[in-house]
Amino acid sequence: MILLNLFVEGITSFVNNTGLAKLFAATESSALAFAGVDFGTIIMLVISCVLIYLAIGKQFEPLLLLPISFGMLLANLPMSNLMHNVFFVGSGEENFVMDFGQILHEGGLLDLLYLGVKLGIYPSLIFLGIGAMTDFSPLIANPKSLLLGAAAQLGVFVAFFGALFLGFSIFEAMAIGIIGGADGPTAILVTKTLAPKLLPAIAIAAYSYMALIPIIQPPIMKALTTKKERLVKMEQLRPVSKLERLLFPIVVTIVVALIVPDAVPLVGCLMLGNLIKESGVAERLSKTVQNELMNIVTIFLGVTVGATASADTFLRPETLFIIVLGLVAFCISTAGGVLLGKVMYIVTKGKVNPLIGAAGVSAVPMAARVAQSVGQKEDPTNFLLMHAMGPNVAGVIGSAVAAGVFLAMAKVL
Repeated sequence: MILLNLFVEGITSFVNNTGLAKLFAATESSALAFAGVDFGTIIMLVISCVLIYLAIGKQFEPLLLLPISFGMLLANLPMSNLMHNVFFVGSGEENFVMDFGQILHEGGLLDLLYLGVKLGIYPSLIFLGIGAMTDFSPLIANPKSLLLGAAAQLGVFVAFFGALFLGFSIFEAMAIGIIGGADGPTAILVTKTLAPKLLPAIAIAAYSYMALIPIIQPPIMKALTTKKERLVKMEQLRPVSKLERLLFPIVVTIVVALIVPDAVPLVGCLMLGNLIKESGVAERLSKTVQNELMNIVTIFLGVTVGATASADTFLRPETLFIIVLGLVAFCISTAGGVLLGKVMYIVTKGKVNPLIGAAGVSAVPMAARVAQSVGQKEDPTNFLLMHAMGPNVAGVIGSAVAAGVFLAMAKVL
């Protein structure tokens, strides 16, 4: 009888400590708990699986959406104890200070990896890799395209004011606005600093819209341009010397540092990666940054950002507002670039194709490819890709500068 009781107690203890028991023994404090069932967790697991399907089946930005969605899955498994958002954002108290000792002693695997996001390490390293894979020659050959990259940041500030109107705090509005730059690492860096509780929704919105560029941008581009404008063939860009390519990252870093110091972590890493590539004397470093380092950081960044999307932080009305505002920001950024392209078309008497303005968002090189695709549908012999790459890489710099402006503003508020 004693052995039977011990056996029963052991089985009962095992069952009570399973994730399944936790799922069907939820307290009322759990998100969307009803009749003891944690529907919030169930919904998050379903959302995770849907995102995994989109990453694999539809190939929506799979390099980041796949680790993000699986990170979300891991963090929402009952009793997995891999991620504890409360360690990083507190439970609502003011003047919360992150306790590194608690994270190191009590944190799970994803808590430890998330420190790379919280300390701003992963976004900067991603920019290092982007810099090593980017050719700034189109921008150097046509400096006017820098203006198109700046115009495509219009959505950032429109979404910022829209978020304020909807009742978000000024810090939250800054984080939401940066989605309009179509730059995931930049959005993550700003959000983890200014509004960490919004990180899951903002990260997923930013990367989702980046993946949907071929769907979102063409209707806007066609609506704002005439057939005559879309048929414009631009002159071939001038050759760029190696000296110009070497001086560009150095000069940009110095100028940005003097004007917007808070943008230096992103812009500095971007330009360092580019200088390593263009120097021609550090091929091993260039290949490592472009491949091994970029891939490793992408996995860590994606999994840990996805892991912040628990039911308590993601299943809130604010998430829907963020997704809508992000879409509006992205559309207005696209429109801003195209409209300035139309101005350039008029000023140059038809020498600039306004379609390249849409590439001013910083999604490299997808936005440039969309400009090329829309142009070739009007005229298969029209090649806009290299012309569109100028605004495209300018958009990367522009979004980083916009992030620096927000971070600088936050310091004085």
